[in-house]
Amino acid sequence: MAKQRMRMPIDELRQLALEACLACGSSPAMAKALVDATLSAACFGRTELGFPHFVDYLTSLRDGRINGDAKPRFDHVLPALIYADADGGIAQLGFDLIYDDFVKRVKTFGISVFTQRNSYTAGELGYYVRRLAEDGLIAIAAANGPALMAAAEGGERVYCTNPLAFGAPLPEPLPPLVIDQATSATAFITLAEAAREQSPIAHGIAIDETGAITTDPVKAMLGALLPFGGYKGANIALIVEMLSAGLSGAAWSLDAGHFFSGEHPVNAGMTVIALFPAAVDTGFPERAEAQLERLRSKGVRIPGDRAMPASVTETDSLDVDIGVLETIRRLCLR
Repeated sequence: MAKQRMRMPIDELRQLALEACLACGSSPAMAKALVDATLSAACFGRTELGFPHFVDYLTSLRDGRINGDAKPRFDHVLPALIYADADGGIAQLGFDLIYDDFVKRVKTFGISVFTQRNSYTAGELGYYVRRLAEDGLIAIAAANGPALMAAAEGGERVYCTNPLAFGAPLPEPLPPLVIDQATSATAFITLAEAAREQSPIAHGIAIDETGAITTDPVKAMLGALLPFGGYKGANIALIVEMLSAGLSGAAWSLDAGHFFSGEHPVNAGMTVIALFPAAVDTGFPERAEAQLERLRSKGVRIPGDRAMPASVTETDSLDVDIGVLETIRRLCLR
């Protein structure tokens, strides 16, 4: 059954989302950071990690899994390495607060690293690299969270979906190239949605509690996701785990608090590595776009080639699931 959707002006949607954040206990700065990232996902990226996932943030704020008054702390341990503690808040807030300083360091040294511990989920990981690419930087981001994925059929949960994202600038007015994908065969939020709708999932992407392959999303929610590409996907998940939790000192996925239940903080990790291509080649965006065109001519699908605007203004509108809107409105009243 198709979901009912309605079109809503972005400025109205932003205001509703900000009010919901404040009603659920977030600071104004946290509310702005979260809503900016949510709108970015909804307009340009992984739409399921936009407002559907925003509801998860609201309930976790309300239930205390997110510190709504978090005050991230930063330590410039080396000129090109920034170490952050999110203070139990959201990953986007720490990134926002240090963003200008981070970009300045990248453009000064040619490369810089931002690594952060002690946050809730990073949300749509493409948001971080998209933003940096819009400022002319190449970036790679890695993030972890609570264990949701087994390394292989028959195994237990050992990794989160451990996404990896890449962004690169393209000539204006084109949006940047952004690749954002989980190391699991499907996103956990997609699995959760299938469970709510009682829709079967593809064979080979999840296991049940016994470790057997299942197409039943409810059984898969009790079991585990599987990595894409077998052991190769599991190896990339391990790389992400080392870059995010390992470098930042955040909880390993096996030790992290759950996104949706309990009061134990998630303590997720995230690392963003950014480079300044113009230091080597001021024509990088044009060269990159020329190569993408060559690849398209050979039938290659380029991430982000679905219909999307190069820019969005507050007067534009978005299609939003009515059920999600109703949930956000209810949370505003709490």
